[in-house]
Amino acid sequence: MKHQEVELLALGAGPSNLALAVALEELAPELATRTLIIEQHENVVWQRGMLLPWTQSQVSFLKDLVTLRNPQSRFSFVNHLHSVGRLSEFVNLGSFTPYRMEISNYLLWVAESLAQVRIEYDRRCVAVEPVLTEDGGVERWVVQLADGSTIGCRTLVVGAGRDAHIPEVFGAIPRERIIHSTEYSKGIAGLDHDAPHRVAVIGGAQSAAEMLWATHQNMPNAQCTMVMRSIGLNGYESSKFTNELFYASFVDEFHRSRPDARRQLLGEMHRTNYAGLSPGLLENLYRQIYLERLTGQERIKMITMAEIAGARLEGDEIVLTLQDRKSGGYDELPCDVLLLGTGFDRRMPALIRDLAARAGLGEIGVDRFYKLALPAGSGASCYLQGVNEDTHGIADSLLSTLANRAEEIVSDIQGSNAAAELLAPFALPIAS
Repeated sequence: MKHQEVELLALGAGPSNLALAVALEELAPELATRTLIIEQHENVVWQRGMLLPWTQSQVSFLKDLVTLRNPQSRFSFVNHLHSVGRLSEFVNLGSFTPYRMEISNYLLWVAESLAQVRIEYDRRCVAVEPVLTEDGGVERWVVQLADGSTIGCRTLVVGAGRDAHIPEVFGAIPRERIIHSTEYSKGIAGLDHDAPHRVAVIGGAQSAAEMLWATHQNMPNAQCTMVMRSIGLNGYESSKFTNELFYASFVDEFHRSRPDARRQLLGEMHRTNYAGLSPGLLENLYRQIYLERLTGQERIKMITMAEIAGARLEGDEIVLTLQDRKSGGYDELPCDVLLLGTGFDRRMPALIRDLAARAGLGEIGVDRFYKLALPAGSGASCYLQGVNEDTHGIADSLLSTLANRAEEIVSDIQGSNAAAELLAPFALPIAS
């Protein structure tokens, strides 16, 4: 069984850990040479399941991996465009929001441009085992990979994203019959696009609407039904006043707020990211539905204010039981394809919950600098990226604060390492 040792190991080569890699190379080059990122896929792709050619980011290109921290960095999105000969075209486009594939290409370019931080692909983490001291502290981590190999480290950074949310009501439906938005591109590619599929899309936000539109456009004979709990589709809340809550500087204010204020902030910010659609997609969907009603060839249907009360498999057919939230009555919706725009599990990812349990943690908590609270006397550290909305605000899982967060984590690691070096001469040896 192959084993290797590194100082810092980051799980996932997504935006969070790529921003961290850039910050390491610019701020802590010595540590960067002892850092490894592992990625379960064969390459770097942003929003792999929903990388549709016409989709755009809702975030300014200036909120890339580095610009808000270091506008002179060679790792900026603008320098990427210049490097690949597309800067003039992007400027001429006149948009602050790039296409999703452009951001994906940018992330791949950054990964390939790193000079010190290493990235290894096709390395899937299946478990993280803490190595404990006699008094219960965490001395280091051993990461177990799907191929049977292991990697040991003192500093672990988890940036692998949240787990997909599959509501319990769909528990009786075989998993291979369900396509969550995180796997849409791969899942839909396996279907006959010319067949008269009856497609049910569950959800009323951007991902669900994107799947509805893509399926409708690419499957000309499909009947597409969108089922949602809300009264209808809404646009993103995009006020410049509320957008100030996505500033990196707002993290401090959110973090020191009382719990009830945090809940209010998260609740009121919900439509800025989770419960709304982009204006262009809203317009496209409404006009398409209007035209289909005009011509009498309706292929899109909206069912609003409906709960999924049950789901079962009858032969080869999926049957959904819907409860009308207005009348309380029930109806059934048969379908062939089930697409879930149900978002992500609000809990910490299973990998982190398992890691915490193995480390003997009663609860999972991070400090202001994203460091997991470990037992006293721990020489190891673990940082969590993109899963701290409850303590750091709604921007935590988005691109907006990546550059600044990476700097904060690097600074905290440097401070912790410096303190450990000062205390090392006074440390007692660990019994073998």
